[in-house]
Amino acid sequence: MSYSTLRGRSPAPVRLLASAATISLIPVALMVPMAALAQTVPQETIVVNGHNDAQTIAPGITPLTAVQPTSIISADFIAKNLPPSGNYDEAIKFSPSVFDTAPNGPGLAESQNISIRGFQDGQFNVTFDGIPWGDANDFTHHTTSYFMAHDLGQITVDRGPGTAATIGNATFGGTVYTLSKAPEDTFSVSPYVSYGSFNTFDAGVELNTGKLNSSGTRIFVDAETLSSDGYLTWERQRRQNIYGKLVQPIGGNFTFTVVGMYNHVHQNISLGATQAQLAQSGPNFGLSNDPTNQNYYGYNADFIKTNFEYGDLAGSWGDGWSIDSKIYSYAYIHTGLNGEDPNGEYPNQVVTVSGGPQISGVPGQLLVNDYRSIGTITRLTKKMPFGDIQSGLWYDHQTNYRHLNEVIMSNGLMANLDDSGNSATGDPGTGAINGIDRDLHQTLQTLQPYLQVNVKPLSGLTLTPGVRYSWFQRDVNAIVNVKYPASADYSNTFHSWLPSFEGRYEINPHWSTYAQVAKGFLAPNENYFNYSNPASTNYQPETTWNYQIGTTWQKNGLSLALDAYMIDFSNLIASIGSVGGLPIYGNLGGVHYRGIEGEATVPLGKGFSAYVNGSINSALSTATNTWVPNAPKGTAAGGLIYSHNGLYASILAKWVGARYGDTGDTQYLGAYATADISLGLDLDRLVRKAYGAKLKLNIQNVTNSTKIINLAGYTVGAGTPLYWTNAGRSVFATLELKIK
Repeated sequence: MSYSTLRGRSPAPVRLLASAATISLIPVALMVPMAALAQTVPQETIVVNGHNDAQTIAPGITPLTAVQPTSIISADFIAKNLPPSGNYDEAIKFSPSVFDTAPNGPGLAESQNISIRGFQDGQFNVTFDGIPWGDANDFTHHTTSYFMAHDLGQITVDRGPGTAATIGNATFGGTVYTLSKAPEDTFSVSPYVSYGSFNTFDAGVELNTGKLNSSGTRIFVDAETLSSDGYLTWERQRRQNIYGKLVQPIGGNFTFTVVGMYNHVHQNISLGATQAQLAQSGPNFGLSNDPTNQNYYGYNADFIKTNFEYGDLAGSWGDGWSIDSKIYSYAYIHTGLNGEDPNGEYPNQVVTVSGGPQISGVPGQLLVNDYRSIGTITRLTKKMPFGDIQSGLWYDHQTNYRHLNEVIMSNGLMANLDDSGNSATGDPGTGAINGIDRDLHQTLQTLQPYLQVNVKPLSGLTLTPGVRYSWFQRDVNAIVNVKYPASADYSNTFHSWLPSFEGRYEINPHWSTYAQVAKGFLAPNENYFNYSNPASTNYQPETTWNYQIGTTWQKNGLSLALDAYMIDFSNLIASIGSVGGLPIYGNLGGVHYRGIEGEATVPLGKGFSAYVNGSINSALSTATNTWVPNAPKGTAAGGLIYSHNGLYASILAKWVGARYGDTGDTQYLGAYATADISLGLDLDRLVRKAYGAKLKLNIQNVTNSTKIINLAGYTVGAGTPLYWTNAGRSVFATLELKIK
């Protein structure tokens, strides 16, 4: 997510678009016979027809069962090409039409921007084992706050709204499905350790119990610790994570799965840097070690605890019936500090007595953002002579507490009192009562039932009509509303029917084609209801109609895919100005998204293969013909991969086209390219009794490109633009054993 949206004193906002979260999984025991929906409801492992080594090590491949543009990223690729510190954003960055910003190094801070076809984080879904998750206020995601790369079994990027069975709060922007590793059938203990650039140290141990009894009970546990100084100055991260999964077969047709994940992050984080700061201190300028400065690292810190648990019962009971039913809970507990304006345009003046004089001191903010979601997902499938009937229901209930108050960093977080509305201290223009900028509880509820049918009228042809009903309600009870010094109590409800229709035709066992029409829906962001009379806000949900066609071909390791899309976006809600430093939002009308995407893996023989993808993208306002912010005009990726007899090597490059950082074609950002190299050695292939030892070396941004790649926002004081740069070259070495 854009990190500044969650910080207390965020810079004057970049005028970006809206927001979101979403979808589901079926454990191995439930092999539901609905190939056309393989990407809508990912299984533990998605089988790719024509599979061979060239395809499993590729950055992405489109399966023959796809009903929309899709890239599958295998566990093999993740293990070989990501440093242990990396997160899902690093894994998907090579996908067509994807743009990612990681300015502190791979996984060493939250991603500051992920874009898919120009849709920003908060406008597309991310799921964990089929469960939608995201923030209460703007539906965005924290890439460092839940699962780690070492626990990922597979990632699927769907560049489209999915079918009616695609549950979530922001289905129109696509879905990033992350699937966790499954327990193995045999016992093993796998310690691993990694060290690399920025004093990054990562160590952990993975345990597979194997089958514990005749019923096949299996348990997987992974515990990991990470510490790094980060690429940006004084932006350190300390992270601990433990993940566990139990799979219990029940009879011959059912499986019960329990998963628990617990994560703790302590990090120092900035809000970007001005061009003057970058020119003076270099492209890695972040924070300082000067306690008299608002950008002192001790004044800009986060303490985040998260957990994610679910139980899943899946199986079939005969006569063509099958079920997958989950109950889950996840929580995000965040306490944070940030300087009032870490970029130097705000005076070191505070008020210790309400209405009293200003005195010298370092102003800042203390924030709390805690939320918990509890929900359930149930999916039913009935196999019929003509195909399948699928129905399901998703319900999510999230509670959120948000608090922010002005404090004096240099005086033990004493309250910085400002009830005069004086913009020189406290929150400009709000007249924050007793230094409190916000104090509110909110409740979000989502209900989404769906029904769809797979019909097979001809051999090789599958037609999938369906409809989902989306109902969303946000209730806010604020003692002090966000950026408005008064209480507020309001509720907003949004709902829509979301029809979809997909058709897939298998031309032959190696070639299929598809077409899709589907409606998307996104409830307005909570930020749009933060002002004087939020209950009277009349913004309508953002909606899309998505039209997509594509084809994929696979044989003897060769994989080719091509697609085209057209998306009509209605009710674009964006910032249209500000009053007293506060953004004012308006409905700017529609956006037309258009594009062509292609992806190919070509085996070259003797262990070599080539990978290439590319996209031509357009995202233009229908009213002004200007570009949507952070929407590249095209992307491309490609490289060479070698994998044979325990040796692995790859060089992969990513190019991101020109784009604008803000509305109105302002803040132009030029195209840029980076390249990564990965080397791996399986010592078991070369040395007896090597205990499954594997060595790997990951070199990111080989050319050390440190260009400005993203607009981070604007300073509070003078509205000076803030930027993110590419993290410089980094090298990470990893050793992993597997003792059986």
